[in-house]
Amino acid sequence: MVPIFLLFLCLSYAAEAHLFHSFEKIQLPTPGSEAYAFDSKNRGPYTGLNDGRIVKYEGPEFGFVEFASTSPNRTKEFCDGKDGNDPSNGPKCGRPIGLEFNHKTNELYIIDAYRGLMVVGRSGGIATRLAGGRDGVPFDAPDAIAIDPITGAVYFTDVGNIFFKTNNMTEILLSGDTSGRLLKYNPKTKQRTVVLTGLAVPNGAVVSKDGSFVLVAEYIACRIIRFWIKGPKANTTDIFVNLPGNPDNIKRTRSGDFWVPVNIQKLQPKLTSFPLGQKINEHGQILETVNFYAEYNSTYVTEVQEHRGSLYVASVYTDFVGVYRGLKC
Repeated sequence: MVPIFLLFLCLSYAAEAHLFHSFEKIQLPTPGSEAYAFDSKNRGPYTGLNDGRIVKYEGPEFGFVEFASTSPNRTKEFCDGKDGNDPSNGPKCGRPIGLEFNHKTNELYIIDAYRGLMVVGRSGGIATRLAGGRDGVPFDAPDAIAIDPITGAVYFTDVGNIFFKTNNMTEILLSGDTSGRLLKYNPKTKQRTVVLTGLAVPNGAVVSKDGSFVLVAEYIACRIIRFWIKGPKANTTDIFVNLPGNPDNIKRTRSGDFWVPVNIQKLQPKLTSFPLGQKINEHGQILETVNFYAEYNSTYVTEVQEHRGSLYVASVYTDFVGVYRGLKC
C-alpha cells in the first residue's frame, strides 16, 4: 500500500510551461464562479454565482451586471449573498454551474445543480427548464455542458450518485465511483437520451470543432475519454489522454485545440491542490502546461478558457475571475 502522505492521485507531471505578461483579477459580486461563457460578439465573460445569479461582465467601468437566473422563485432579498450550494437555499435561489452559448441561436444553455438543463435567450431573464432530473431519465448531479457546433445538440454530464453518499472530496477521490453518465438533449425533438454510462465522476465535456466527437473529463480517473459522434468510429469510445492530475471543465479554442484544468492533489495533512492548465490538440497530445500556483497557491481550479489572447481561469473557491494576459494564439 502506498502511504497516504505520498499519495498523489495520478501521475507526476512534466510539460512545457508558458510565460504570461500579466495576471489580472476581475472582482465578482460573490464567490462560486465555476465556468465562463462568451457570446457571439465576444462579450463577457458570463458566469454563475453561488447565490444563483448569472452575471455578465460589462467592462471595468460597470463590472458584472445581472443577466439571468435559473429559479422563478428567486428574490434578491432572500438570495443575494446566500450560499446556493446549501440545499436549504439552492432550490429557491438556483445554482448555475455549467454555461455554454449556442452561437447560431445566441441562446445560453445552463446546467443548474437543482433544476437541470436550462436555456435563456439573448436578453437574459428567467431561464426555461428543458430537462429536469425526474422526467424519465433521472440524473443525480448534473454538472458539465457542451454544445455540438454543427448540429446544436446539447451534451451534459451527470457526475453520479456518489454525491448522495458523501460531500467529502477525499472520500470521493478514493471511492472508485463509476455511476456517472453522459446525456444528450436534442433541441429540435426535445428528447433526452443517455449516451455513456460507467463514468468516473464526469465533470467536464466539450464537442470537437467539426462535431465528430465529444470529450468527457473523468475526475477520479485522471483522464479524458472520447466518444465518436460520427465517422467510421461512430458510437465507440477510446481514451483521449491520460492526465497528471484531476481534470474539470474542458473548453475548445478557436483553432480546435482544448484547455483543461488539471489539479494535482494530495491528501495529507489535508486535501490540497497543485493547479495547472494544459492545452491539448485534437489528437490528444499535450501542447503546453501552465502553472497557476503563484497566483492560486493550492486553490482548486475548475476551468481554463482561452479567449482573444488571454486565459480566463475559474475557481468556485475564489471571488474573482483570473485573467492571464499575453497569450500568443
